[in-house]
Amino acid sequence: MTSVILKDGGTGQELLARSSMPPHPLWSCKVMMEEPEIVRGVHADYIRSGARLLTLNTYTVTPERLEREGEPDMFVPLQRRAIELVDAAREEVGVEGVKVAGCLSPLHGSYRPDMAMSHNDLLPLYREIVEGQVEASDLILAETLSSIAEVTSAAQAAVETGLPTWVFLTLNDDESGTLRSGEPLSDAVAALDGSGVAGIGINCCKPEVVDANLAEVQRSGLPTGAYANGFTGIDALEIGGTVDGLKARKDLTPVAYAEFAMRWAQQGLGLIGGCCEVGPSHIAELSKQLIDAGYDVVGA
Repeated sequence: MTSVILKDGGTGQELLARSSMPPHPLWSCKVMMEEPEIVRGVHADYIRSGARLLTLNTYTVTPERLEREGEPDMFVPLQRRAIELVDAAREEVGVEGVKVAGCLSPLHGSYRPDMAMSHNDLLPLYREIVEGQVEASDLILAETLSSIAEVTSAAQAAVETGLPTWVFLTLNDDESGTLRSGEPLSDAVAALDGSGVAGIGINCCKPEVVDANLAEVQRSGLPTGAYANGFTGIDALEIGGTVDGLKARKDLTPVAYAEFAMRWAQQGLGLIGGCCEVGPSHIAELSKQLIDAGYDVVGA
């Protein structure tokens, strides 16, 4: 039986739908500070939907983002809170085999490689972040990375922990095969050669873009993964902006998303899930189709 790691879907947009608070630049952090029960509930619903790998809700918990929004002292408490909430959700649902992924995200903002620093400048910052997550994690997801400097520095910091590390790149929506930085995907894949990562994949872009570029990632010879977003586009998001500026596609229903994801599974991808605007109902449909097709759905 072929195993597929089934991760959760997006958390930030799911929190937006459930929270009573107005959107904020530190969205997932803000909800975790003021409405932690909603974060726990999202994690729990993903477990119930069939996800067996939960991502720590630390995407926006980076020193630079917290400093920018006047909350620098919240870095350590928020890391701890994220771990407490994912553990509480696992205990609440009580399903065996649910694993946890640490999260290394773009340090300054999503889809803004123009703000990224060099590999050597980014590396100590990623080390600081992953240090607070490693003991609670079964693997590390370095995700939504937009430039080669982000890719190599996040990968190095994560691999140094000794945990399996999966690196996920976000690509331009024009299907040009380039990172958001304009650097070729092939160069980013080559930069990870010999890095010790456990797998490489594409995330947080349209599923059609994933389809168009999987072959390039698979040339690495490493295990491959994918989890797409359900946005119409990402141009509306600016540094300091809020997540309500991005719009969800109407056509990417749970069944439609599962059609994309099942093709990825049939191509041999080992880690599949969802990103922004892919919620518990999408993961539930995907879990059902994977199981019905004879796949073993696992957490790591």
